Amino acid sequence: MSRRPERHPGRRPISPVIRRILAVNILAVMVLGVGLLYLGEYRAGLIDAELAALRTQADLFAAALGEGATSSEAPGEEELIQAVAHQMVRRLVAATATRARLFADDGTLISDSQLLVGPGGLVQIEELPPPPTDGEFLSVFLNTYDRLAKRLWAGDELPVYRERANPTAPDYAEVMEALAGEAADAVYAAPQEGLVLSVTAPVQRYKSVLGALMLTKDGRDIDAALLEVRLNILKVFAVALTVTVLLSIYLASTIARPLLRLVAAAERVRRGRNHQHTIPDFGDRGDEIGVLSAALRDMTEALWSRMDAIEGFAADVAHEIKNPLSSLRSAVETAARVNNPEKQRRLLNIIQDDVQRLDRLITDISNASRLDAELSRAEAAPVEVGRMLATLVDLTEAAAESRDIRLKLDIPNDDDLIVNGMESRLVQVFRNLLANAISFSPAGGVITLRARRDNSTVEAEILDQGPGIPEGKEDAIFSRFYSERPPDEKFGTHSGLGLSISKQIVDAHGGLIAAENRHIREDGAPGARFIVRLPAT
Repeated sequence: MSRRPERHPGRRPISPVIRRILAVNILAVMVLGVGLLYLGEYRAGLIDAELAALRTQADLFAAALGEGATSSEAPGEEELIQAVAHQMVRRLVAATATRARLFADDGTLISDSQLLVGPGGLVQIEELPPPPTDGEFLSVFLNTYDRLAKRLWAGDELPVYRERANPTAPDYAEVMEALAGEAADAVYAAPQEGLVLSVTAPVQRYKSVLGALMLTKDGRDIDAALLEVRLNILKVFAVALTVTVLLSIYLASTIARPLLRLVAAAERVRRGRNHQHTIPDFGDRGDEIGVLSAALRDMTEALWSRMDAIEGFAADVAHEIKNPLSSLRSAVETAARVNNPEKQRRLLNIIQDDVQRLDRLITDISNASRLDAELSRAEAAPVEVGRMLATLVDLTEAAAESRDIRLKLDIPNDDDLIVNGMESRLVQVFRNLLANAISFSPAGGVITLRARRDNSTVEAEILDQGPGIPEGKEDAIFSRFYSERPPDEKFGTHSGLGLSISKQIVDAHGGLIAAENRHIREDGAPGARFIVRLPAT
């Protein structure tokens, strides 16, 4: 036996639907946020822009050095004046956040903007990192994330920048390219963290390369720009995550709670024994849950109707069987006490009639009880109503002529009288109606079978010239075990299920069956009219 999860009073567990929707939405937003936080393309764009600006500075500074810090004894014998070049390098980069180093054409270092000459010798300037701020933790977190992201998504790792005590041109590949006459740049990874950007331009005089100017700059500005963008993204991410969570809870609640109400209502209906429990009506929602609610309500009503019908059918069967059984018991008891052979013979005839009536009742009841299952399992196919009625007339004409009754078929040849259904059961309907018409028609009477197509409906009629239907009984004749037979007919020869079964078959085909007296129509003739309307294909 399956066990249901225990429910704790006062504590409402989170619905699995809500948990799944929340998990999916939060995961989607987090993946989007992580992807945006990396900003690999944006970072590359900042590096390219910074290198371009640094390259422009290097070209300007190199041009200034080539004009103002060189001397020549003769054309082709130009050379750098180291003292002047050193002063110019210091002055040119004073207003910038860059470091400039000037290398001679032989690769030796001429000037370094971070080296000052003092009384005690050379002094190297080193910029200290900025003091920690309130956002230091966030910055450390983002830097750590950046390193991990670069390991996962970046391509080749950058070379680490190395600072030597006495640097020379061969220590830097871009300086060697500049001494060869080509400007060059490079991007390094700082020893601790961050980037080092390097741009080198040749110092020339009359196309003669006299040295190489190397400008370097750390990636502090790039990191600050990335941090600002990432902070903005984190703010948007936080807002988006909050909105997503709230919307997920709202949407999941509008799905999960109605479903739980439907489940609880269905459980109450299942355990109930009467019609007091119903399915909630969510039809005003206009969505799939509303459709589900309507379907469950219709299904519940259909089940209750079917149960009521079964209960009524059982009561009717018990009542109808009880009558012949009572007659049979009375006849048997009387026959045991009667010695008159003539009376015994009459009692035996009564017993035989009651047995036949019981047999007929049981057969018709069995057929009626199997009808629902058969109608639900049978495959529907196109049925030509005109041909079916013509065949039925041919089969019944002999029985009608024996009672001096004429059958008349009124079917147009050009009408498309095709319905989708079970031909054997539709034949049963019209055979019952035709048999009733024959039993009520007087000698010399005419029974007319008509069929017409009315837009999307095929309408068939059977008209007789009998006494008609008792007033007010037009609907009651389709009830189970209702019997209204001609006066001269032997009692008990009909079970009263024929018209009820016919209505059941027509209803299963989505059609309509009705009865009325002919005199209420235009023809004004006496008799009954049975109308069957079926959806046309």
